[in-house]
Amino acid sequence: MPADAPTASAGVTGPAGLVGLEPVVGVAKPDPIVVADGVVRRFGGVTAVNVDHVEFQRGAITALIGPNGAGKTTFFNLLTCFDQPQEGDWSFNGESLKGIAPHVVARRGLIRTFQLTKVLTKLTVIENMRLGATGQKGEKFLASLFRPGWKAQEDANTARADELLVRFKMDHMREQFAGQLSGGQRKLLEMARALMTEPELIMLDEPMAGVNPALKQSLLEHVKSLRAEGRSVIFVEHDMDMVFDISDWVVVMAEGRVIAEGTPEQVGQNQAVIDAYLGSHHDAELDSIVHGEVPDHEVPVESDPNTDEGSPT
Repeated sequence: MPADAPTASAGVTGPAGLVGLEPVVGVAKPDPIVVADGVVRRFGGVTAVNVDHVEFQRGAITALIGPNGAGKTTFFNLLTCFDQPQEGDWSFNGESLKGIAPHVVARRGLIRTFQLTKVLTKLTVIENMRLGATGQKGEKFLASLFRPGWKAQEDANTARADELLVRFKMDHMREQFAGQLSGGQRKLLEMARALMTEPELIMLDEPMAGVNPALKQSLLEHVKSLRAEGRSVIFVEHDMDMVFDISDWVVVMAEGRVIAEGTPEQVGQNQAVIDAYLGSHHDAELDSIVHGEVPDHEVPVESDPNTDEGSPT
């Protein structure tokens, strides 16, 4: 953590720990589950992500927002180890994830979904669900030959999968092929399958993208239920109605950097956020926007009526 980063009293988990925090970039959280320091990802000469310091509170729902091309999904990929940065470090539950494979990260309790769903279309819904369980004995070649050795575990996984399908109101689709589901139903299936691992943190990449209004409310309620269970949620989303409805805290990115964070209400009134979305200072340097400064050439200069300055020649 940078030496000048704002601090918070430790130990308060969930949304309660965010009450009264100063809405400044890099503010320390009372009980962070994920911390990123100096994370930089470049593609050729383009810096896609350049995050100095950010923390995500345990047990809360945090939205990661920003204009298109802000670096949100790239940052998501870095935090979940589907990509690796050139610089920096980040941790989950106090343990560095640098250089860790994505499947190992998942076993540690950090699960993500994708903007484009990753269901296996030629498998049934229940088969997709079973695949989400970790530590399956039948996945090993020799053990798979001895059915009594893994049958009890598979039965337990199936029972868990059926419970989740009932919870997500998909039990009637149990034997359907995943390829027959709508886009919104695939989002539900992917979220339900993620819960098969009993994760501590779920990261959702644009969960509302391509979802019809009838399923949106269902997805919202499921995300809220994750917080009620004590799980942490970080999600990328462009739907501001969803952000304001369910978020406890909002982190805003622009040009690969975190430019603001705070409650939804605080972020909604932040001038740097308004500028990033509306482009009122489109030709200003980002540093000047973050610090509330406007370059001199954007400040109108009134001409002196007693001189000829500013008058056409």
